[in-house]
Amino acid sequence: MKHIKIYLTVCLTALIAWGTVSCDDTLDKKPLGQHYEATITSRVNKIYGLTRSYNITAGIPAFLIHMVRSEDSEKGSDVTDGADQYAFFDEFAYHANNGSVKAYWNHNYQIIKEVNDVIALVEASRDAEGNLTEENARRLGEVYFFRAFCYFNLVRAFGEVPKIDFPVAILEDGNIPKSSVEDIYALIDSDLAYIVDNELLPIKWPQSTDLGRITYGATKALQARTFMQRNEWRKMYDAAQEVINLGIYDLKTPYNKIFTEEGEFSSESVFELACMSTPSRPSDNAIGSQFCEVQGVRGTPNLGWGWHMATKELGKAYEAGDPRKDATLLYFIRPNVTDQDTIPNAPDGEIPVSTAMGGYFNKKAYVSPSERSRYTSNSGKWVNIRLIRYADVVLMAAEAANELGQTDQALDYLEQIRERARGGNESILPKVTTRDQVELRKKIHFERRIELALEPDRFYDLVRWNEAEEVLHAAGKTKYQARHKYIPIPQDIIDQSGGVLVQNPDFN
Repeated sequence: MKHIKIYLTVCLTALIAWGTVSCDDTLDKKPLGQHYEATITSRVNKIYGLTRSYNITAGIPAFLIHMVRSEDSEKGSDVTDGADQYAFFDEFAYHANNGSVKAYWNHNYQIIKEVNDVIALVEASRDAEGNLTEENARRLGEVYFFRAFCYFNLVRAFGEVPKIDFPVAILEDGNIPKSSVEDIYALIDSDLAYIVDNELLPIKWPQSTDLGRITYGATKALQARTFMQRNEWRKMYDAAQEVINLGIYDLKTPYNKIFTEEGEFSSESVFELACMSTPSRPSDNAIGSQFCEVQGVRGTPNLGWGWHMATKELGKAYEAGDPRKDATLLYFIRPNVTDQDTIPNAPDGEIPVSTAMGGYFNKKAYVSPSERSRYTSNSGKWVNIRLIRYADVVLMAAEAANELGQTDQALDYLEQIRERARGGNESILPKVTTRDQVELRKKIHFERRIELALEPDRFYDLVRWNEAEEVLHAAGKTKYQARHKYIPIPQDIIDQSGGVLVQNPDFN
């Protein structure tokens, strides 16, 4: 049975209690010992809850912004459901009044506001010598991670955004101009370096009830990702290498188990958001998430809304016999497959479940029948959200090593990924042996596409490789232009700023 995530339950209590206390009141108080420390912990737990929610990791806004703009994903659902979203994200018909974009912007900044408040609370708790308790030092590390995470979301999606790295007591305090992309990345770098340099987070948390809390490894992995987005190969390699050298992560979990309930918090988990249900609360968003509900099969049986589907282009991309195809795409009929693994009444052959709704449903968001029965619900609110896997880290190390001319190291890391994917079948997925840097680069790019299919962030990979226009046009998304790497700032936010914020270029 799945671990009960006690800190999520604490978070619910915190949310109720916090509703009667304003940020200003709390920030004006002096530390009050254990009660003050408990308040800080409650606020941090609230941030975990906000991070696993619909608008940022588990719902339509996140899926549209991170995945659907690539050639491997599309809106899904049916033709009439969210047709405006299809035009915006699949056809790049950007406009500044899209509700999903506004929700994504607001939710990232909501978390940033919470982080800034907690930082102020923790700093106020220092003793006369300027020291923090071990508990508060760890909480400080967690919130700095989340601020970096949210600004990384924002800078990739919007480019220049306001840099609010201070508590906002009144709305006017946060009404500031945009900062440059370089300045936002400087803040991200500073936040993550502060965690590492001050050893704020453990390599492993001591209690099983702390599974899902941010670790040192997650911090270095996010650091590697931020360097990856800027193609800073040496820094990317060093950060990824440090995660690898920790020796606590591996690729031993079979690929088809990673995204099942059985695969939660496996030895591949670097950054995974804990979600839960109980028999009495099987569909409660306060303790679970809508990650599987939004992406679940729409139809008969009805497991969800059917958003974020894989394209037929992705289905065609897999090498012959690659088991990752069957573990990712849901689904075409195969002989001797039971309802445990597939959806009944699908057409024969590699034909989409419904051609009107896209290519394939996402098996990485599939809810097992046994768990549906246990919770008397098809919503899958209990399924954790995997955000950074060790395989991603290994592929980052492979890519950076190749760019740095470390061919042997790049080939070794690439082979680790393919070896796990083979599952012991040596007749498939032949070992890559090319020592040509350009050819090896193509192989590594391809491996990222397949290994991380339907996960964040294929679109951002295409952008940083300067391949977005070529790849998307070849896949039929011919409306894409270089300017579409950024989406417009929500018009409501521009209007509310009274002229302080200006729209991104080309979207005025």
